[in-house]
Amino acid sequence: MSNIGDLEVFNLLDELEDIIERSSTIPLSNKAIVSKEEILDLIKQIRIKLPDEFKRAEWIKQERQRILLDAQQDAETIIKDAEQKINEMVNESEIVKRAEKTAAEIISAAQANAKEIRLGSREYADELLAKIEAEITNILETIKKNREELRGTK
Repeated sequence: MSNIGDLEVFNLLDELEDIIERSSTIPLSNKAIVSKEEILDLIKQIRIKLPDEFKRAEWIKQERQRILLDAQQDAETIIKDAEQKINEMVNESEIVKRAEKTAAEIISAAQANAKEIRLGSREYADELLAKIEAEITNILETIKKNREELRGTK
């Protein structure tokens, strides 16, 4: 589920890693001399790209809410339609019996359908959030690793 923004962040992190690897080292130590300005510029560019991931996570959260509301409204509409059909069929006793049976079946089916829609939309939203969480975790781990390398602690 990579997009151009992800690739740009990874390219910037690769560039940061290249700068650190190309830097000269201080003799008899694990430390390197790097251009502070160059490193800070890359970190700034990475920060500019990262908020897109957070915006996408917020959009998915909102989309999940919308899907759940739509499912609830659909269920309510189906139930209201079933109740209306019941009221229209209450003319004779045989019709009433059939109407009650049909109404119960329709309401049961509508409730089952609404439940399925709610569960499906929750699973879909959870899957999307899990994917984004994994991507963000990956990015944060890479940044942490690079910062540790930058500090010479790795």
